[in-house]
This record gives sequence, C-alpha cells and structure tokens, in this order.
Amino acid sequence: MSAVTATTSEDAPILEDNGKTVQAKPALRDEGAKLGFRLTLPAQILVLFIAVFPLLMQLYISLTDWSPLSGLGWWSAWSLWNNFANYTDLAADARFWSALKRTAIVMIVCVPAEFLLGLALATLFADEFPGKRIFYSILLMPMMVVPAVAGYMFFMLFQSGGPVNDILSSISGFPVTIAWLSDPTLALVAVMVADIWQWTPLMFLILLAGLVGVPEDQIKAATLLGANPWQRFVTIVLPKMKTIIIIALAIRAIENFKIFDTLYIMTGGGPGVATETISVYIYKLTTQDLIWGYVAAIALAILIVLSIAAVFAMKRMARAREVTA
Repeated sequence: MSAVTATTSEDAPILEDNGKTVQAKPALRDEGAKLGFRLTLPAQILVLFIAVFPLLMQLYISLTDWSPLSGLGWWSAWSLWNNFANYTDLAADARFWSALKRTAIVMIVCVPAEFLLGLALATLFADEFPGKRIFYSILLMPMMVVPAVAGYMFFMLFQSGGPVNDILSSISGFPVTIAWLSDPTLALVAVMVADIWQWTPLMFLILLAGLVGVPEDQIKAATLLGANPWQRFVTIVLPKMKTIIIIALAIRAIENFKIFDTLYIMTGGGPGVATETISVYIYKLTTQDLIWGYVAAIALAILIVLSIAAVFAMKRMARAREVTA
C-alpha cells in the first residue's frame, strides 16, 4: 500500500512502496493540487471578500458625492458621480495638509524617541540584575492600558492644577500654572509625551527579542580580540538586529500615523485645530460633516501612501536580511 510521506523541493509528493521511495506521477500531483484548491476555496473567497470588496467599495464611493443624508443606498451612489472632484478638492484642502503635517511631526518625534528609549531599556534588560522580573512587568504595563484610558490619565496630569505643574512648582520653587492643553504648541507636546509613555514598551519588547537573538559566540570572539562594549554593539549587535529594527520602526510608524484615541480624549484636536491629526480630521468629516465620498477619497489616498511606505520598508528589510545572512 502506498502512502504520501514527504515532499521534495519541487513540491512533488514522495510515495513509499514496499520500502522503496518513488516520485509521484504528474497526474497524481495535479490531483493533489486540485484537491488543495478545492479545500482552500472557501477561505480564499472569504479573504477576497474581506480584503478586496471594502477597497472596491471605498474607491466607488470616493468618486461620488454620496452621503448618508442623500437618502440613497451606497449602491445607488453612481447617480452622484463627480468625476474625481473629491481628489482635486483634496489636493487643495489646506486643513488636510495641515493635519497631515501635524501627523508627520508626531511620527517624526515619537517614533525615534520610542526607539532610542526602547533600545536603551532592551540593552539594560539583556543582562541579569536583581528584581529584573518585577521591573520587566512594571515596564510593560503602559502598553496594556487602553488608549482611551491613557488619554484620560494624561488629560488629568496636564491640567493647570494637575500633577505635572505641581512637580514643576516643587522643582522651581514658585507656582507653575502652565495651561498645557490650551496652548497650541504645548498641547501637541503633551500628546506626544503620552504616546511615548504608552508605546515605548512595545518598542522595548520587540528590540529585546532581537537583542537576545544575537549569537553570543560572536560577541565573545570580539571580546577576546579586544573590542570594547561600544565597538561590539556597533559592529556586531546593531547589524544583526537590522531586520528587527526595521520591523519595529515600520510597525510604530504606521501605528503612530493612525494616532487617535489618546489624542482625542486629551484635546479633541484642539485648541482650534492645533492638534488635529489626519485621523481626527477624518473622524470629524465622517461624524459631523457626513461627506462620506470625500472621506473615502482621503482614506484611499492615505492607504496608498502607507502601502508605498510599507513596500519600501519590506524592501529595506529584505536587503538587510541578505546582508546579515
């Protein structure tokens, strides 16, 4: 009796027949491929529906002036066709570009800060020290806090009569009553502090996983050759962690681009539009202005930009893997 026991590098099943190993016939391979296709067909249809249909629907709506207030179902949005007017309006929307600029500022400040703090903490926790497990648990706690709750916590901390001003008053020796969340510049700073507090632990966790994976024999060899800790870190540890660093930066950059919960609880995008990021802007257009066709155009444009960034990051990661291989 024959039985499938393994596959070759060419995906050709290997059969055992009375102790002898033989290659499967092409017809049998074709039958196996057809069977695999039939078995996975429901999952493929489900993935197609989940991933492709919303995108096609969003593209369709973005080419119209459709709104829930129009009284038409989304499938009838073709009657409100506007010939790419949403995209031309988007290019001239100063508020959109301002929100995009603020989002970029938050990302440019927060992601490097979280990376440097996370890397420093990962380097510290790579070695053993008393109470490591306790500190490890405490360090990861901010990441487990619901973003809306974190937003409320920092909303209270940065009140004029809140703990932050109290600490500054104790240090300076005179009363400090800074209106953090009412000042256009300081409000954005407070939001960035909250984001760095909450998401540095994630960066730390990813970088620590990469750090403990660095081969110890190479570090010991470099030590025997006289390399100091900084030289070992720069010439061995960082190159070996290049892939994991790119992954960590890409994850946080994409997530940071979508910052919403914490920011909205703390400032609501204000004062005025001083802390209005792209997610807050889209939220206001969706729930207040109800111009869903225009919102679909914005969302699709952002999706394209983020997809290009993700492809670029993946290429960098593949190149880094080739270098370190």
